[in-house]
Amino acid sequence: MTSPSRSPTRAPGRKSLTAGVIEALRAEILSGALTPGDKLPTEPALISRFGVSRTVIREAVAELRADRLVESRHGVGVFVLARPDPEPAGIPLPAFSKISDMIEELELRAAVEIEAAGLAAQRASPAQEAEIEDSHRRFAAQVRQRLASAEADYAFHIAIARATNNPRFEAFLSQLGRRTIPREQLRESLGAPPPAPDLARLESEHRKVAEAISRHDPATARAAMRAHLLGSADRYRSLARLAAAAERGEA
Repeated sequence: MTSPSRSPTRAPGRKSLTAGVIEALRAEILSGALTPGDKLPTEPALISRFGVSRTVIREAVAELRADRLVESRHGVGVFVLARPDPEPAGIPLPAFSKISDMIEELELRAAVEIEAAGLAAQRASPAQEAEIEDSHRRFAAQVRQRLASAEADYAFHIAIARATNNPRFEAFLSQLGRRTIPREQLRESLGAPPPAPDLARLESEHRKVAEAISRHDPATARAAMRAHLLGSADRYRSLARLAAAAERGEA
């Protein structure tokens, strides 16, 4: 009886490594960091970047090919494919022009992602739980090393949406793309330097969500996601108040 009980714990190990590579590359493609026609890094470069085996890289690329995100060209490399135009019924996404726009979008995300966290706690498979944990570990490592962490932040939220096993949650976040990272939007959309975020706090908030999902505790997962997203909205409200006060002082 011991042999059957061990195999499920070994299997998610490699699956989780593959899922981590898939999620990182998928996030770059869906966010626009990699655009149609771009060539993926070579296989040795991907092995070095992710610290995984050639088999894991090849499985990840095969999955991206199956999702029609990339195509292999014999003897040339792997290239990003053009994404189909979004459905006309998609949610209109006006450009950010002020901090209050970001707060409104955080409130919208909260309405979706709080429930996503609860459903993930109920429905996530062992491999999906491993994917959430892997994305959290990447984010935590990048925070500790003071590296850019927006990609891993986005991947964490996408992994939770996928773990609902309701594809509409992932589709919603995929449509938002990197807009889900407000600190990036301050620089990219508003032309302002991003505030110095308390990344240790964000990492702690992510960890509480991941732990609740791992414990299969929907109520705590929802509460942790609520604290994370609505806490972020409150922090941006404070930033907006400071900006308004500065403008009044200049006037």
